[in-house]
Amino acid sequence: MKVIELASVLAGPSVGMFFAEMGAKVIKIENKNTAGDVTRSWKLSSEDPGSNMSAYYASVNYHKEVIFLDLTETTDRALLYEQIKDADIVIANHRTQAAKKLGIDYDTIKKLNPAVIYGNITGFGEESDRVAFDVVLQAESGFMYMNGQADGPATKMPVALIDVLAAHQLKEGLLYALWQREKNGAGAYVSVSLIEAALSALSNQASNFLMAGHMPERMGSKHPNIAPYGEFFNTRDGKQIVLAIGNDRQFQNLCKLLEIPDLAESAEFINNFSRLKHREKLENELQIAFMKFEADYILESANKMGVPLGLIRNMKEVFEIQLANEMILEEEIEGVQTKRLKSLIFKYLK
Repeated sequence: MKVIELASVLAGPSVGMFFAEMGAKVIKIENKNTAGDVTRSWKLSSEDPGSNMSAYYASVNYHKEVIFLDLTETTDRALLYEQIKDADIVIANHRTQAAKKLGIDYDTIKKLNPAVIYGNITGFGEESDRVAFDVVLQAESGFMYMNGQADGPATKMPVALIDVLAAHQLKEGLLYALWQREKNGAGAYVSVSLIEAALSALSNQASNFLMAGHMPERMGSKHPNIAPYGEFFNTRDGKQIVLAIGNDRQFQNLCKLLEIPDLAESAEFINNFSRLKHREKLENELQIAFMKFEADYILESANKMGVPLGLIRNMKEVFEIQLANEMILEEEIEGVQTKRLKSLIFKYLK
């Protein structure tokens, strides 16, 4: 399979990387007038300022062939068109008018290759030329309003989650289009907007509002429907544990683990409805109990007893997990040794 990537930043390139991991030949077209994808310059203060490579760029640009072109030049555009003639997929994220001006819109591309599948990511839909970055979408779709501590400001999630969600949506659309082409030989246009990807991911929070009139407010990591879920507690050795108690049986086992079995029989905490009503008091009771134990004991015991909880890890602690290290993909790009985590994690057995 041959994929031409005309996209930049995160969402589109992560789709290209997905196909590269699947074994496709992915050719990434970058603007030679701007030193390439803008994320090449999105560097941490700890990175080499003289390099044309950043960790951000490397995160979604694994195993691609990069060609620098100026698509405003007829010669360079002709080079791109030659590559597109036998391509299976084109991935783009240009605004409508910009794509037409550069001659890389779907109507132009399909004349060169009627069987091509063109995947496009927009910000606010096909008819809008509004500039869209992830934090803007997090704000507009309601995520920022309900994210953060109760007494704190609206908060952006630390990963460009809307880009990630849109990328997954486009992958699904492209795979569906490939399947259809196997049956009828026809190309297709697949479009995903960041705003729709964000809204579709509101999931239960949207239904809570639409069906019950519940306005989601900032409540940290806590779940509006379940308790204790999202509360975190300090352990004797200074670690933090987060709970995800989904039913009464799990709560009973948690109380046994913490050696406070009577708490599960209290009328204030006997079922989820009661625990929600007395959430603050329950949190105080559990914090006293957690401080009697070290994190390793709690994690080991919880696993044996079927109690869903986890250690709040920093990035260094994340990569102490063997599985995380097994997911690292390494590659030298333009003389720089790069690392990122694989995006293709499903198992496929014949």
